[in-house]
Amino acid sequence: MVSVDAKQAAPAAGGRGLLSSWAQRHLNLCFVAGFLLVLLTYLVVSQQFAVTSPVAVPTTPPHRKHQAVKSPGAGEAGFTQGGREGEGKAEARPAHEQQQQTAGPPKAEGRARGVGKRDDDGAAKPFDNGKVVCIASPYSYTCDVFGDVRTNGTAHTVTLVPATSRPERREWSIQAYARFNMTGIPNVTVTQLDSTSALSPAPACTVTHRVPAIVLALGGHLGNYFHDFSDALVPLFVASRRYGGEVQLLAGNIQPWWLGKYEAVVRRLTKYDVLDLDHDDQIRCFRHVTVGLNMHKEFNIVPELVPGGVPLSMLNFTAFLRETYSLPRAAPIRLTNKKSSPPVDGKKMKKPRLMLLDRGHYRKLVNVPEIVKAAEKAGFEVTIADPRFNVRVKELALSVNSFDVLLGVHGAGLTNSAFLPPGAVVIQVVPYGKLEPMAQREFGDPAANMGLRYLEYSISVEESTLLETLGPDHPAIKDPDSVHRSGWDKVAEYYLGKQNVRVDVQRFAPTLALALDHLRQQ
Repeated sequence: MVSVDAKQAAPAAGGRGLLSSWAQRHLNLCFVAGFLLVLLTYLVVSQQFAVTSPVAVPTTPPHRKHQAVKSPGAGEAGFTQGGREGEGKAEARPAHEQQQQTAGPPKAEGRARGVGKRDDDGAAKPFDNGKVVCIASPYSYTCDVFGDVRTNGTAHTVTLVPATSRPERREWSIQAYARFNMTGIPNVTVTQLDSTSALSPAPACTVTHRVPAIVLALGGHLGNYFHDFSDALVPLFVASRRYGGEVQLLAGNIQPWWLGKYEAVVRRLTKYDVLDLDHDDQIRCFRHVTVGLNMHKEFNIVPELVPGGVPLSMLNFTAFLRETYSLPRAAPIRLTNKKSSPPVDGKKMKKPRLMLLDRGHYRKLVNVPEIVKAAEKAGFEVTIADPRFNVRVKELALSVNSFDVLLGVHGAGLTNSAFLPPGAVVIQVVPYGKLEPMAQREFGDPAANMGLRYLEYSISVEESTLLETLGPDHPAIKDPDSVHRSGWDKVAEYYLGKQNVRVDVQRFAPTLALALDHLRQQ
């Protein structure tokens, strides 16, 4: 028999057993939940570190939507959606007299492992807040971005991510072409994020580069031989030469034919394939990005405005071209001081060589045979040249380099003066219409800065075919100033587009004599 107390005690004991079993299961569940919570916290923190670290590398390579694309021709300079990594040192450009806007601390030059200078122990150093320095010149607007900088090609954005507190968000809209307001070229937005911007967080890096970058735009006036140099090659040389090839180019509005034509130059300015900015879907991280090319002057370099403290001039640019295209001559012919020299060992003395540019369209010379005879009478060996658009640059450069004098009417052909040996002569025939300031700016000043002797021959109204086609009473003949006041379109229409030149060889003879005298003094 079981007592009432025993009967009551049995259920109680059973209840304690159930309670103990339930408590044990509860503790097990809590342990599992706690473990999952710790694991989840670890994964979140790790992922956040991978996003914010400037040297983060994804464990799985990102899916590339675009294949690498090369410009036509074997071995020609290519452009791809991918990039090679290397090592390089980014340098801040000094402040100049130009207008500039600076955001952030003036001495901010943060550094991380693998970006810029590498530490011996390999320990990572964090970025500081960085800075954005934007400069306006008479032709261009550029921004240099230092710090944790991220590019998004398809979005045309360059973003500076602050490392510490920054109170304001700022934006700049930059056209990366070397001239203001070119049509058909999208702007690049440079953004300095504030540190509390939750609405627009920094994009995560998918590719981290150990070299600086230059964002530029092609197109515009490129295709005109003069503008190929003035708007692109010279400004790109100025922007990139200090890096010794350790710089990544990101080109918007990419022109495969242009990269192919100037392959040799591009290959010497960067060791890496040019990236097609418009189709680059990667988030690329850099320590220093320059947005835009700065054109100091037309086809010219102002040494005081060269970034990075590297002294560059047009002499450096032409020396660079001679190295790039393996041009043999660095000086013109050596002549005796006597106007006529007797034969040596039965051989005639060599004459200085003159290349006469014969334009095939407007502003062409209509009496080429007379000019050739006058130049030969003055003592020159004359060759008539008509460089075409499809001529290979190296072939043209080698040809021009073999001459001592380049003679031509104002036009793109005179750009070839860059291939002449220092000490050679450039003779520019300036058409009628008060075009001397433009002629001096575009070819006279650059030639002098290349170490060339520049001579200018301005034709009279009698040497212009406009006198025949328009008549003596036309404003373009009687009053060139009125045409200039009408605007550039009228200037270009009459004086550049409708005019040919008939040189008065008697009037021109003293200019040829000056060229020969200069060569005798070399």
